[in-house]
Amino acid sequence: MRSTFKLLFYVKRNVPKSDNSLPLMGRITINKGIVQFSLKMSVPPELWDSKAGKAMGKSEKAKDINRQLEQIRVTINNRYQEIIQAGGGVTAEQVKNAYLGIGIKQDMFLKLFAWHNELFARKVGNGRTQNTYKKYCNLYKLMQAYILKEYKREDISLKELNLSFINGFEYFLRTVRGCCTNTIWLYMIGVKHIISVARNEGLLVVNPFAGYMISPEQVDRGFLSEEELQLLMKAPMKNKSYELVRDLFVFAAFTGLAYSDIKNLTKNNLQTFLDGHLWIITRRQKTNVDSNIRLLDVPKRIIAKYEGKTGDDRLFAVPSNWSCNNILKNIGKQCGFKIKLTFHVGRHTFSTSLTLAKGMPIETVSRILGHTNIKTTQIYAKITNEKVSRDMELLSQKLAGLEKQLTATI
Repeated sequence: MRSTFKLLFYVKRNVPKSDNSLPLMGRITINKGIVQFSLKMSVPPELWDSKAGKAMGKSEKAKDINRQLEQIRVTINNRYQEIIQAGGGVTAEQVKNAYLGIGIKQDMFLKLFAWHNELFARKVGNGRTQNTYKKYCNLYKLMQAYILKEYKREDISLKELNLSFINGFEYFLRTVRGCCTNTIWLYMIGVKHIISVARNEGLLVVNPFAGYMISPEQVDRGFLSEEELQLLMKAPMKNKSYELVRDLFVFAAFTGLAYSDIKNLTKNNLQTFLDGHLWIITRRQKTNVDSNIRLLDVPKRIIAKYEGKTGDDRLFAVPSNWSCNNILKNIGKQCGFKIKLTFHVGRHTFSTSLTLAKGMPIETVSRILGHTNIKTTQIYAKITNEKVSRDMELLSQKLAGLEKQLTATI
């Protein structure tokens, strides 16, 4: 006899949150069995359509809620089908537990990886970012391709994971995918996380990374000098798109903000402090760390230049990261720069030519950049010849008396 399966989304109107939004709930019904569970989401009451079981309207908020609900619906339907295909009866409690990951033993590596990504997707917007989720999805595809190529199958059991498997994946990334050491290092961090999930779940006893060694290579991070920055500002731009990207780069060079942080800036991020100066108050998307930046004249002029041109509260209509870097590459060639100009070079320029080289303490630079560890700032920063010369001049002045005495005896 076929089970009658039904999934319903609803809100708990009697327990509104502090912002008056209503908690979203799920209800699974199979035959006469009913279970309810929290979706770990909430919705403004005016957006909820009880009859349709989804958010109303075409606002970004409504679209985002409905996207997450559809994702949950697909996942629950998949869990239901998996239990049916495994044979035997199915209950509402079983489907709920399968969706929540309760009591599910994932003995296959890619199956565990996919389960991890499903759970991660539900947390996007709540302490997890879409970009990180995309990185895990990309890593999953790479691992899937590696297993298919080397093991000629679609998955591999967790008990088969060993040092040889890890070394093989590194070789696959280097030879087949052409990845550099630093890219492989980043991928391995993700793999280690999945392995730690397996070990924490009691699914894996031996650590396949035991004995594995890889370290990131020191990279010469490029930056522009003051002269190059001036040359960039004076260079004629091909069109308005090139001019916008050039201005956004200069904005990054004078604020230290990364591409994603500039793209997310709105008028609400601008505040005038008691010191009378205009500041950017934001949190870095990558690290979720406070980054408060007093605006100098150049970035203020750039904000004023593009005021009212976005059609909403955003400060800038920022093109895609790929478009920005492609245009910057062409601008860099036009200006004759030796380094490859990318958006992130602007952040390097801030941390080097415009701050540390001018004597700003590295602790202050680290705070502005929103780094969680000052060692990260030390990697970004360069001690330029200009600063070395200036510091040696100060040392020479301090040692002038001693040098005079010693040189007289030589």
